[in-house]
Amino acid sequence: MPGNDVSSSAYFLQSARLGFRLWSEDDMALAVALWCDDLVTKFIGGPFTALQAQQRLFKEIALQERYNMQYWPVFLLATGELIGCCGLHPYSPGEKIYELGFHLCSQYWARGFATEAAQAVVKYVFETYAPVALFAGHHPQNVASKALLEKLHFRYTHDEFYPPTGLPHPSYLLTAVDYHRLDVQKV
Repeated sequence: MPGNDVSSSAYFLQSARLGFRLWSEDDMALAVALWCDDLVTKFIGGPFTALQAQQRLFKEIALQERYNMQYWPVFLLATGELIGCCGLHPYSPGEKIYELGFHLCSQYWARGFATEAAQAVVKYVFETYAPVALFAGHHPQNVASKALLEKLHFRYTHDEFYPPTGLPHPSYLLTAVDYHRLDVQKV
C-alpha cells in the first residue's frame, strides 16, 4: 500500500529502514488499511469497521494536538509503504509516564520492523520527552508483543484491565533509570 509519496524530509524520525511522520486527515485510506486488518486488531478489541478506523485516526490526530504524541505512522524508507504505527499515548502524563504502543500491518510481521520501530521510538522518547517511565501492555495471548517488550527491557509490573478486550492484560514499565543504565537502543 502506498505511503502517499512521502519524501524523507517529511519524517521527523528515521531508523535504518523506517520513517515516522504525523497522521493527517488525508490518511484515511492508510488508517483503514491498518486498523481494518482483522489480524492487526485481533488483540486490541477488533475487528474494526471503516468508521472505527476513521475514529481511531481522528483520536491519534487529537492526541498529537493535545499532548504532542500519537502512535505515529511508520513507512518503509525504500518504498514509502505504510508498515504500521508506533509511538506514544498519555498514560499518566502528570507523572511523566507515557504508553508505548505499536500496530504493524500483518504482511510486515516477522521481519524485525516492530523491534526497529520500537527501539527508535523508545530512544526518541527518552531523549525528547524525558519521561520517568514508559508503560506498555499486551493481550495475554500476544506472545510476540510480550517477547518484544522483554527484549526492550520492560519489566512486568501487574495485570491491568483493558476495556476493549474485556481482559486483564500483562503490563510493564521501562523506567528512565533502567533505560539509561541498560542502553536499550543497542538491544
